[in-house]
Amino acid sequence: QIQLQESGPGPVKPSQALSLTCTVSGFSITTNYFHWNWIRHSPEKGLEWIANIDYRGTTAYSPSLGARTSISRDTSKNQFTLRLTTMTPEDTAVYYCARGTPTSEFDFWGRGTQVTVSS
Repeated sequence: QIQLQESGPGPVKPSQALSLTCTVSGFSITTNYFHWNWIRHSPEKGLEWIANIDYRGTTAYSPSLGARTSISRDTSKNQFTLRLTTMTPEDTAVYYCARGTPTSEFDFWGRGTQVTVSS
């Protein structure tokens, strides 16, 4: 069974960087044609796609967040990691990792991790 599990720091102070890791089990992140995504949800903005990394290691970023964002992977651990710099309270959200299919659907999601940016 495919499972995704987010792990991260919880509370973050303004101007700090956020690092979140998604551990995937039951499916290799190098399997052809799948991509691995970070998505967040807040009541103010709704669902917002942040970035992805595909089976080859090619990355893509949301234009609105791109300069602050990086995504990487560790294939030996079957994990991928999001880094978001210069956090502000507007980045407070539940952050999810999700698998993207070749037809660009998100079919498996982690349970999400709450990130609160507060001094």
